[in-house]
Amino acid sequence: MISRVLIVGLLAGLVAGLAVAALQHVTTTPLIKAAEVYEAAQHKHEADEAPAAWEPAEGFERTAATSVATVATAVGYALVLLALLLLANEPIEPKRAMAWGLCAFLATGLATGLGLAPQLPGAAETNLLTRQIWWIGTVASTGAGIYVVLRIDSIFAKIAGVVLIIAPHLIGAPQPARPESAVPAEFAARFASASLTLHAVTWILTALLVAVIWRLFAERDLSSAHPDIG
Repeated sequence: MISRVLIVGLLAGLVAGLAVAALQHVTTTPLIKAAEVYEAAQHKHEADEAPAAWEPAEGFERTAATSVATVATAVGYALVLLALLLLANEPIEPKRAMAWGLCAFLATGLATGLGLAPQLPGAAETNLLTRQIWWIGTVASTGAGIYVVLRIDSIFAKIAGVVLIIAPHLIGAPQPARPESAVPAEFAARFASASLTLHAVTWILTALLVAVIWRLFAERDLSSAHPDIG
């Protein structure tokens, strides 16, 4: 079972990650490159004050690095989905898996994006640790709230689930003291919408592939155990 989980997670993540990486190349990557021009213009006077961190070179090296990161993310999503489906004793089939993928996006993408929208280089930022704490708390609270609302019949439980979903937004995400950005607002808006769309595509496509590949392995095992079938 563990080996099948790992193999299915790797295969589903690889295929989904490569597909999303191709979409990134024509959607978010051009916006990031454009934003970096504005960021460099804003901070050019600081260029000689500190040693520059390593960055992949433009062209193949940068595309490869971005693609590897995207594939790794998709593999992580696939393994998380498989673990949740198995723990919940859910049938691993396309519609059910995609529904779980959608809920995962709602918790990790839409809910967090309402407070902390995806940002381009050069955007105004708050303390990284503070953002991470709010993000993790929002994902946990939203995920738990969605599960309670959808899986528990008690009206009191459903009310508690709704409270969990809205609580992080009542607390509020950390905001920069001076909301200044070197990037035009139009670029920032396009990047946020494109990033959230790709986030949703990654979860749902990964979930679909997880279910399809899992079924293929199950059918293969069934055929091996009963060679007379079919």
